[in-house]
Amino acid sequence: MSAPLSVNLSSLSATEALGRALAQLCVPGRQLCLEGPLGAGKSTLARTIIEQVCGPQSDIPSPTFTLVQPYDALAGHEVWHMDLYRLTTAQDALALGIEDAFYNAACLIEWPDRIAVLLPATAVTISLSIIGSNSRRAEILALEQDQAIIADVLGSHPV
Repeated sequence: MSAPLSVNLSSLSATEALGRALAQLCVPGRQLCLEGPLGAGKSTLARTIIEQVCGPQSDIPSPTFTLVQPYDALAGHEVWHMDLYRLTTAQDALALGIEDAFYNAACLIEWPDRIAVLLPATAVTISLSIIGSNSRRAEILALEQDQAIIADVLGSHPV
């Protein structure tokens, strides 16, 4: 892993702009892990990525109780939105079929710490922190080769 990329998000629209940029990374076999406290913007980021990759949706519920909500991407693959806050053990996640999803779908994972032992080393981590009433900071950590791609994506889609 290389040093994280840091992005200051001064507003909700900046968080949504980051989501639109990160949507380019939402391809089969990619896991985007969304970390941060309640209210940091994980669900906002996930919803923006889903709409960008899958097209407009009438409703994008947080899968807090269902744990997983799959969507069909415009490119033909699945996007799995996972909210693992209520997961008891990492082993419980295996019953959801996440191992297959790690390779065949793009995965947006809220509360990835619940399955840390199962995550591939190639997972991209986006850690959100609250720095003001409307401002956030995103720290993006990935393998070195992926970090360069992310820097290019963010450079071509200013936040």
